[in-house]
Amino acid sequence: MNGAEALIQTAVAAGVDICFANPGTTELPLVAAMDAVPGIRSVLGLFEGACTGAADGYGRMTRKPALTLLHHGPGLANGIANLHNARRAHSPIVNVVGQHATWHIAADAPLNSDIASLARPVSAWVLSSQDSSTLADDFAEGIWQAQQPPGNVATLIVPVDCLTGTASRTAPPRIPPSPACPSEERVMQAATELRRFGKSVALLLGSQALCARGLKVAARIAAATECALLCDTFPARMERGAGLPAIERIAYYPEEAIKRLSVFSALVLAGAPEPVAFFGKQGMPSFIAPPGCLKIALSHPNEDSEAALESLADALLAPARGLSSPRLQPSRPTGPLTPRSLAEAILSVQPEGMILVDEAATSGLPHYLLSAGAPPFTYLSLTGGAIGQGLPCATGAALACPDRRVLAFQADGSGMYTVQALWTQARESLNVTTIVCANRSYRVLQLEMARMGMKAGPQARRLTDLTAPVLDWVEISRGLGVPATRADSAESLVRELETAFATPGPHLIEAIL
Repeated sequence: MNGAEALIQTAVAAGVDICFANPGTTELPLVAAMDAVPGIRSVLGLFEGACTGAADGYGRMTRKPALTLLHHGPGLANGIANLHNARRAHSPIVNVVGQHATWHIAADAPLNSDIASLARPVSAWVLSSQDSSTLADDFAEGIWQAQQPPGNVATLIVPVDCLTGTASRTAPPRIPPSPACPSEERVMQAATELRRFGKSVALLLGSQALCARGLKVAARIAAATECALLCDTFPARMERGAGLPAIERIAYYPEEAIKRLSVFSALVLAGAPEPVAFFGKQGMPSFIAPPGCLKIALSHPNEDSEAALESLADALLAPARGLSSPRLQPSRPTGPLTPRSLAEAILSVQPEGMILVDEAATSGLPHYLLSAGAPPFTYLSLTGGAIGQGLPCATGAALACPDRRVLAFQADGSGMYTVQALWTQARESLNVTTIVCANRSYRVLQLEMARMGMKAGPQARRLTDLTAPVLDWVEISRGLGVPATRADSAESLVRELETAFATPGPHLIEAIL
């Protein structure tokens, strides 16, 4: 048995069952080991950012570590943007990055780079293996580190001689720790503030508090105290729809967020960090809670937020059930496509249990605002702000949940960053429906320029405009193996969605806004 086979056997024993790969020459021993050792599904991505983004989507939906296989420092560098998003989402990921043989590194061959320095900003744990006999132990440690609550990115750098050298054994799986329970003192402090101030307290939910169990307990707390229920602007994963409470997202623009939070005398943080402005703006604070607002950390992201909420509900003698959103089925919209009619079109045919991956940028907000009464669905968003997350994340979510329909709600500009993910969807026959919101611009940049009082001249327009030539998403998609159609009205979008949702496999709809 060589080191590569020991690594794969260790992965299988630990429950790692998928590898998102863009390998090179150095990683070929691992490619061969996946044939020699059954148990891992290999998924090829045509760009490393598609691999790391898919691992993020898979990790968000399963809470199990996904494996990525990347080629040296440049391969890792190509995947870093979506590892940044994954780190913010607390997705469990183990990166295996190939490296030159230990004895060849000093020669500084063309592919040589400081891989560890590239990995550290997006990894909670980084290690360079040095010997085939200890490679399995190193990898088992990486899996264990990725599973530390609430989930981490771990990166193992593997020289090729560690893969081809002899290994006498594999490493047994290590049981990850359970999330710690928050202290009774914090629970009682939160209960006291909620009793005293009620309506002027916001319960800010994050991490596992946004699962169905956590949301239902939060609804009980709100029923007992009349507190507001909020979440971060870009939650990693949230259950949403009829039967669950409507959760208000903190606004993206700092002026709106500051105004909304100004009414609260206390914030109770359940699995969420203290809210901050997405971008710093002169004259505005970075931390956007009002001065003097009391911040109570009921539970940190690495703690058991569901248990914390249940303890808080018990302390408040909350009712057995809280308020929930009634089921609403909007009528089918007609007329031109706008962000609102686009949202109404989706909601009029949205299937129960859908996973929505939101990178729609300026076109996506109406769907969130209107979807509280939709058939229950799972909502994933752009956690770290590094665009190009949507199509790969949808790919990983579909592999994690093959029995559920995935909707990639995608802006056109950011979709081009990782468009290669469509090819993987076609190869793997994934049930992903993609709506490309084709406003043919980097619209968010145009809005930000206007907000800053900047006039867009010809050069600025060239840097924010996606015409001349126009991106033809139908042809792009078909060229990558995904059937595609175009919708230029609300009625045609409804028809295309009905067809796509009823047909197995991937489909793309270019929605002309």
